[in-house]
Amino acid sequence: MKKIEAVIKPFKLDEVKEALNEIGIQGLTVSEVKGFGRQKGHTELYRGTEYVVDFLPKIKMEVVVSDDMAAKVVETITEAAKTGRIGDGKIFVLSVEEVVRIRTGETGPEAL
Repeated sequence: MKKIEAVIKPFKLDEVKEALNEIGIQGLTVSEVKGFGRQKGHTELYRGTEYVVDFLPKIKMEVVVSDDMAAKVVETITEAAKTGRIGDGKIFVLSVEEVVRIRTGETGPEAL
């Protein structure tokens, strides 16, 4: 099993969620996060004073899928989240050793 973590622009969340739903992904976790990469933030003017905004709002999506679905999920997220501009985000793919469904005690792929 693989855990796929994607950090994307907030306004792309609905597009990515719909695209994942179309390929059969039924569950995912979404968190509002802040961070920066090559963008390095930006400056804003507020009441005549300039402020540096280091951390930009992002969305972190997490989904655990079977090994054979991982490449398709990464491809789907990439296509749906891409704007072609700096700050589009990153996707991380990690191995998952075990999954347990708390309600039933199911483990492994059955728990997904």
